Amino acid sequence: MAHDSGETVAKNITILYEDESILALDKPSGLVVHPDGRTDEYTLTDWLRTKYPDIENVGEPLVLSNGEVIDRPGIVHRLDRDTSGVMLVAKTQNAFLHLKEQFQERTVEKTYNSFVYGTPKEDEGTIDRPIGKSAKDFRLWSAQRGAKGKLRDAQTDYTVLASNEDASYLEVRPKTGRTHQIRVHMKAVHHPVVCDPLYAPNHACILGFSRLALHARSISFDDMQGVRQNVEAAFPDDFTHAHAVLEEKEGSL
Repeated sequence: MAHDSGETVAKNITILYEDESILALDKPSGLVVHPDGRTDEYTLTDWLRTKYPDIENVGEPLVLSNGEVIDRPGIVHRLDRDTSGVMLVAKTQNAFLHLKEQFQERTVEKTYNSFVYGTPKEDEGTIDRPIGKSAKDFRLWSAQRGAKGKLRDAQTDYTVLASNEDASYLEVRPKTGRTHQIRVHMKAVHHPVVCDPLYAPNHACILGFSRLALHARSISFDDMQGVRQNVEAAFPDDFTHAHAVLEEKEGSL
């Protein structure tokens, strides 16, 4: 069942940019980027293998804690299953190494949009809090007191674009690339992402969302010729709807 639904969702993948070495695509919400060793479902890497057979040996495998090796052809970075939006894929090993270096050097610029519960006190700000594992739940990460294990530095800039008494619409720019970073940082400042089942499990989904209200809006990177490329993913319908609801309640944007 999950396998079929993944294939169905993958039909909505849109290619936003492509040259002989690099691909940028619009990942729909509901599609897992690569296998996790726990479930057998259709993933973005399955789609890539079908559309781009030469990508098979590009990239670096992931070795799980149990020793299982997960192939991730072309994958340089990832988005969570329910996050929609722009994502880069390397079509050659040279492109993979080129993009990987940019991510490590933090020269790739990523912009997200998100709806969060409540209204941050400041219209713009920086959340600069290291992220470790949650002491309460092994699935979660934490940027709050009591986080366990190795703490990794993490920085997220945000701007409030619109708000009402229930929620705010943000532009979010993560400066680091930690797992669940935006979700963890917004929870740490008491404004978790709308409809987040992991970090806001006791909040009702609002604004019409039935999935995590997080969209990777744009990404800027240097192509193989060193030319700066900026790629943008259109807003999905649920974002457009939520924006209209918020705007209506706020009176003006």
